[in-house]
Amino acid sequence: MAAGELAGYGVIRRCRAGFKIGPLFADSPDFAAALFHPLIAQVPAGQAFYLDVPEVNGAAIALAEQHDMTRVFETARMYTQAPPSLPLEGIFGVTTFELG
Repeated sequence: MAAGELAGYGVIRRCRAGFKIGPLFADSPDFAAALFHPLIAQVPAGQAFYLDVPEVNGAAIALAEQHDMTRVFETARMYTQAPPSLPLEGIFGVTTFELG
């Protein structure tokens, strides 16, 4: 990464119950963790927070497991044609299931 280039970003927002993190995109697992920590620091004590990770990104799953997060549900991606070419190693939290 060169100086002045975007290396990642993350968002946290209130949801029906607790808070949801996503998107969480980063160039490396270390940078994803550096973004994740200040996001969860905003969650009031006792409130739940959620992070929807793509199963194909082992580093994203490891990040969730390092914070004692547990699997709540799973979804399957289905395509009518070839899957889109995405930088899955940089996707640590999906934006929203409604957008894909």
